[in-house]
Parts: sequence; C-alpha cells; structure tokens
Amino acid sequence: MKQFVFLFCLFLCAGLVTAQTQAGAAITWEKNYFDFGDMVKGAKAEHTFKFTNTGSEPLVITNVEVTCGCTTPKGWPRDPIEPGKKAEIIIQFDSTNKMGRQNKVVVIVSNAAAGNSQITFSANVLPKSEN
Repeated sequence: MKQFVFLFCLFLCAGLVTAQTQAGAAITWEKNYFDFGDMVKGAKAEHTFKFTNTGSEPLVITNVEVTCGCTTPKGWPRDPIEPGKKAEIIIQFDSTNKMGRQNKVVVIVSNAAAGNSQITFSANVLPKSEN
C-alpha cells in the first residue's frame, strides 16, 4: 500500500511539473533556419520566418536583436500574439560589405516561457563579375 501511495504521489508531482513547464507563451517556428544560397556582393535579400504561439498565454515580442549591421528586422508583430495564432518576422540581409560564407543569428526577445528564441540564416556572397 505504501508503494501505491508513493507511486501516486510521484505521478502527481510529475504531472504538476509538466503542467508548469507548458504554461505561458511559446514560439514554434515553421523553420528557424534559411539559406539564401549564392548571391552577388551588394545584393539585398529578404526572408519571412513564420511561427505559431503554441503556448497558453499571449506572446509579446519586445525586440528583435541582430549581431551585424548587414541584418535588418524589416517587420515583426508589435501586438500580442494569442495562443494558437500565427505571425511572422521579416529579416533582410545586405551583402554590400561581405564576402564568402555568412552565418547570421537573430535573437527574438519575448515573454516566451523558454526564454529568448533564435533564428539563423546563411548566404554565400560571391564577387561581382566585371563585364
């Protein structure tokens, strides 16, 4: 009987811990990585990263941080994203002062229970042909 009570309490506690970790807002990306492929130096390109709030609370994005002046967040939702709703973030890459393989990270600062989220992209910047 003591083992039954112990196992019951163990499962009950595990259920409470699981419920706590799933509460709050959560970002689930359709794809959190994009490869622009080859592009000529000086070209600009954009990509739209799509996501869903799979949490139980509204998701509020407070900032989109980039690590380089070559990357610009062109659009991101300023209003709360309700649970189950989809939204998107548009990122622009400017290859003007770049050459070769580029790997960039964009940090999405929000109230997500798991903390900040990251999306990444890459491009292979080729020299301009001189004709």
